[in-house]
Amino acid sequence: MKVGSGIIQGRRAEAALAAHAVEAAMTRARLTHAQAVLLYLSADFAHAPQAAITAAARAAHCTQVAGCTAAGVFSDEDWVLDAPAAAALVLGDGLSLRPSTADADPLLTFAAPNALDLHWLRRGGARIGGVSGDASGQGPYTVWSGSRLSQAGRCELALTGADLRVGVSQGIRPLSAPASIGHVEGHNVREVGGEAALSSLIRELPLSERSPERVPTHQLLAGIPYGAPERAVEEGRFHLLPLISANPDDRSVTVAGRLEAGLDLFWARRLPLAAAQDMGAMLDRLGQERADKPRFGLVFPCMGRGPSFYGGVDRDLQILKERFPRMPFAGFYGNGEIAHQDGANRLLQYSVVLGLGYDVAAPASLPDVLA
Repeated sequence: MKVGSGIIQGRRAEAALAAHAVEAAMTRARLTHAQAVLLYLSADFAHAPQAAITAAARAAHCTQVAGCTAAGVFSDEDWVLDAPAAAALVLGDGLSLRPSTADADPLLTFAAPNALDLHWLRRGGARIGGVSGDASGQGPYTVWSGSRLSQAGRCELALTGADLRVGVSQGIRPLSAPASIGHVEGHNVREVGGEAALSSLIRELPLSERSPERVPTHQLLAGIPYGAPERAVEEGRFHLLPLISANPDDRSVTVAGRLEAGLDLFWARRLPLAAAQDMGAMLDRLGQERADKPRFGLVFPCMGRGPSFYGGVDRDLQILKERFPRMPFAGFYGNGEIAHQDGANRLLQYSVVLGLGYDVAAPASLPDVLA
């Protein structure tokens, strides 16, 4: 397979940026025409992206151009926020993007926030992708496939010609061990591990944050492990729910999801160092599945990760480049991440979803794929 990436930044949202990004990617891939192009444009293009999409299709000499607008875009060469930019990943020599079928797997998925339908999201094969958007989270949003804007605000395409291995970095530091939920009412968790939920949370925080009005709910999450309980947290087998509020009146904690009594729950916090370590651990897990090197990467991080989270650098991308120095990849900072977890397609937050594309035929000497 031949894959190449390109990224171009400019002063204005001009169609030429998309064409130049594709041309740079074609040169790196040593292609004269592509089978498909993943094109990501900065939010500057959101009002009228069609000219840029058409320019990309002409530069690639193909009609299968898919992608969306986003708050920021990147490739293995650079990342761009707050400026007009285009990033492209061109696919050739056996790789292709095709209309989805009922059994398509993997299913590359892009959607605007106002087009998300959880019933649609859960249908079909294992999905990987992200949610379009801008830094405000308000819009406008645009998604395209087949070199045309999607009127439905979403698209799904089957990726063929590669063995795609998918990992998720949820980037948190556990604050407590999993404990059973004793009492819950709707979104309000009242009891965890035999004590009031707020008490169990506050005990894990620094002294300066233990008064209810100082609890940093914007950084805290509830983790729900799944599968075998042994090493579930260490292996990244958990769902995360953001905290909405800490309630001193009844000592409950409100989370962004409905839970049931009897489930295990642990408290967690978003921290840059923990996120970087988790990104490395996720790559370690993926590295156990194939001994050969991946040929390309599909990367979908939350806009809550990236340079603003890491103090001006994108440590997630740095870690990926350190692990696979010459691997082309491209992606965008989105309003949500899509991946297949715990037997279902799910919408994630504050995560990095990564797909590593390998040759379809694995070396005969490799052991069986690890779960």
